Amino acid sequence: MRGHVSRLAGLAWPVYVELLSGVIASIITTFWLARLGGPAVAAVTLATGIEHLLLGLVLVVSSGTSLQLSRARGAEDTAEAGRVARTAWWLCGLGSAALAVPGMLYREPVARLFLDGPAVALAAGYLAVAFPGLAVFFAQKVADDLFKGSGDTRTPMRTALLGNLLLFALDPLLIFGAGPLPALGVPGAALALVASRTVALAVALALHRRVRMSGRLSLRTARQILAAGLSFGVDFTTRMAVGMVQLGLVASFGVAAVAGYGIGYRTLLVATMAFYAVRQAAGIEAARHAGAGRANQLPALARDTTTLAALVGAVATALCAATAAPLTALFTRDPAVAAQSLAFLRLMCLYLLPYALVVGLGGVLQAVGRGRALVLATALGFAVQLPAGYGLSRLIGVNGVWVAMAAGALTQLAAYHLLRIIPCKPVGAHRRPRSPRSLLRRPAPLTTPRRVERSSTA
Repeated sequence: MRGHVSRLAGLAWPVYVELLSGVIASIITTFWLARLGGPAVAAVTLATGIEHLLLGLVLVVSSGTSLQLSRARGAEDTAEAGRVARTAWWLCGLGSAALAVPGMLYREPVARLFLDGPAVALAAGYLAVAFPGLAVFFAQKVADDLFKGSGDTRTPMRTALLGNLLLFALDPLLIFGAGPLPALGVPGAALALVASRTVALAVALALHRRVRMSGRLSLRTARQILAAGLSFGVDFTTRMAVGMVQLGLVASFGVAAVAGYGIGYRTLLVATMAFYAVRQAAGIEAARHAGAGRANQLPALARDTTTLAALVGAVATALCAATAAPLTALFTRDPAVAAQSLAFLRLMCLYLLPYALVVGLGGVLQAVGRGRALVLATALGFAVQLPAGYGLSRLIGVNGVWVAMAAGALTQLAAYHLLRIIPCKPVGAHRRPRSPRSLLRRPAPLTTPRRVERSSTA
């Protein structure tokens, strides 16, 4: 359909603003904490890394909720939509307790695994606030994805902007103190983050009128949510783990290489957040069509997702090539660090386009129930990237690591082609393949499922 690209773009741009505002807020927090010295920055960097690692578990519930709700909305099944919402909140409560309680108990031993000296106490102080705050973070993600599952990506954007604007104001007040407010230092940064998220969550819940929770807690719905979101959570966590391995490899080339990578990576986030916005939009649309029994439109949706992802990737590549030097100059005047950052950003021009396609099409894969194919393609890509990164770095230095990233993305894209990404049946419409090998076969033609009648109860 001709309308897919415009519909996808309309869903994607608010998600991009939402994601980008979070990246900018993180940079601003780091800017304030840098005034407290290196141990403070190291402590919060560790805490942020732990949150990103736990985010993979949160995404299992939140992204699965978005897809299952979108499918129920497509089928016009209001009773199932209510069960999805109720079950999502139960999963949120259980997941929050499972993450926060052990984190609080073992926050100091975890900090000692990575840090030493005064940074350990600072990290433990930050985590003492951040781990209980995971309940707010989890709930905020679920609330956002309930809106997205109903086709509304603008409300999560607005609440994210509200929360991040509040964070800009609270960070200096709680870190350094002002008037009657004491200077809390590193724990103040954690308190500012939790407070800003709490306000954003409260506003989201006040605005939440589209999804009414009805019926009893459904174990079947819980399994469907977890099954739908599992592939995204595994994919995200795997990428984070590989990123840590890659950072260790870069560190073997010295501090300048790590600093240059850090600057270039943060700059690159401005582009990659757009790719993940396309992914979310594609997943929402694919799940809606599957639930409505319009499976015949999935191939066209996949093609239009490819078109939009390719356009976004091409624009990102052009901007990266044109602005690498001036952007690097904003962050550093050290010639060695600048040279590493420039090399990274210029070689990323080989990576951005295939990576945009991989991320965008991954949303379609996840939504139509081919999560195993998504995970398998990711694993194949990293099976190429990591050894290639090590081998090439021995030959051409740290630049070999960046070339290997492009090779890994191209491998994942090739795997998508081999795995016959579209068409395929939605979750629940067929049994899962018994082995990864069966994923390589062309799926059988879809039959249109019976449309679910609108429930009279809400």
